[in-house]
Amino acid sequence: MNHYSTALRTLLFASALSFAVVPALAAGTGGDSGGTSPGTGNTNTPSPKKLKCKSGYVVKSVTVDGVTKRKCVRATAGVLPDKELFEQGNALAQEGEYDWALQVLALVRDQNQPDVQNMQGYSHRKSGRLEVAIGYYRKALALNPDFVRAREYLGEGYASAGRLDLARMELAEIEKRCGVTCTEYKDLSEAIARASN
Repeated sequence: MNHYSTALRTLLFASALSFAVVPALAAGTGGDSGGTSPGTGNTNTPSPKKLKCKSGYVVKSVTVDGVTKRKCVRATAGVLPDKELFEQGNALAQEGEYDWALQVLALVRDQNQPDVQNMQGYSHRKSGRLEVAIGYYRKALALNPDFVRAREYLGEGYASAGRLDLARMELAEIEKRCGVTCTEYKDLSEAIARASN
């Protein structure tokens, strides 16, 4: 077999792979009705932690002489567009860097986004500040009552605090919006079951 055949097969394989991967990336939020859940944001989002930035820093792409590089810069207002700040804050929260995530999410100029409120609630809840988290979840739901991911997280907070009645109310609201087969319903149902034991 000559090297042209090998190159053609490699090109065909790469093309087939791209057709399989692109729809998965385009799916984005996975249909959670109103928000980006942790871990399902842009797969190209650089994580400040993974790129070994210090706490309080974010990753910024800079182009010098036609070469784009990523570097750590201090997290300050306006350093990145809101979308990038949200994505990096989301990544940090998913990695367990809740206070760092909160620092980054607080820099998002448009705080009236359900995703931003939800991730701030998530980060506070995971840090043990349930009462603070509930305020953020309620704001996310005031902005978008159909945001089932926020309802799931709020319900999980209630379940962990022993407020199973309130957790079940959120479960019922999720069922109205996406049924009993959606991920949010299943996750909250499992959290309620664990808290009931």
